[in-house]
Amino acid sequence: MNNKITQLFDIHYPIIQAGMVWCSGWRLASAVSNAGGLGVIGSGSMKPDVLREHIQKCRLNTSSNFAVNVPLFSSYTIDHMKVIIEEKVPIVFTSAGNPSIWTQKLKSHSIVVVHVISNVKFALKAVDAGVDALVCEGFEAGGHNGREETTTFCLIPLIKKHVHLPLIAAGGIASGKSMLAAMVLGADAVQIGTRFVVAEESSAHLNFKKKVLSLKDGDTVLTLKELTPVRMIKNDFYNHLKEAYLNNASVNELEKLLGKGRAKNGMFLGDLIDGELEIGQVSSLLDVIEPASSIVEEIMREYNILKSEIMKL
Repeated sequence: MNNKITQLFDIHYPIIQAGMVWCSGWRLASAVSNAGGLGVIGSGSMKPDVLREHIQKCRLNTSSNFAVNVPLFSSYTIDHMKVIIEEKVPIVFTSAGNPSIWTQKLKSHSIVVVHVISNVKFALKAVDAGVDALVCEGFEAGGHNGREETTTFCLIPLIKKHVHLPLIAAGGIASGKSMLAAMVLGADAVQIGTRFVVAEESSAHLNFKKKVLSLKDGDTVLTLKELTPVRMIKNDFYNHLKEAYLNNASVNELEKLLGKGRAKNGMFLGDLIDGELEIGQVSSLLDVIEPASSIVEEIMREYNILKSEIMKL
């Protein structure tokens, strides 16, 4: 398939695996890239030396392009960027911060830069910073996303109206059907997180994967807007948060309740009770753990069949 994103990233299919903390290591990234998509290493849960190890192992396990996602609020951002430049990573996805700080530095080293946005204001800032493409992440997505609660299928045509860069739709996409719908609305590719969380190669704990597959509609919620908005599974930890909100907890009290390492405990170590379990709304449609290659193949097969049927109408 040939379009703006496949050309920009030099990949076969316009499917990007999201760079998710605690789930997106070199095994998942290399598997997706080998299947024809773009695998992304999630650096948000890694110290710089660990990131370097994952980059090197990913390169050893795929001859195709891959990327690194860097949340710009991380205390390791400077060190991560140094590692990325030294290791000659071809593509970087930045998120949760000001793209103008790093975009030109990365581009000066011939690195393609993509920034994640959730509204028109941030999209225009990213364009001004000189990014090569945008990920338009809607309210349905797992993990950290926008405060506006704009759904993916409202966000894509809205950004398309104001921006002429290649667009990648993210949030609520896990099938060829949803991929085709996103493309019709103006996306050039899709970024998929939740479905790849339950891939065999994902570094998420098996307890977490099984929990994701058991979810029904309404089992996730977007909360903690006072800190950084995050979509998570409703569990005992969330119930403590809910109680804190009912008691008019201050930002400091919410920070104290969240603490440190709660996402690691939940998604990587498998604590389903007190862990922070970040996942998207589309989880309620999933029911199987399978190889990343099977996920990519199934999505593309369904996409091509549906597109062919529509063209006949």
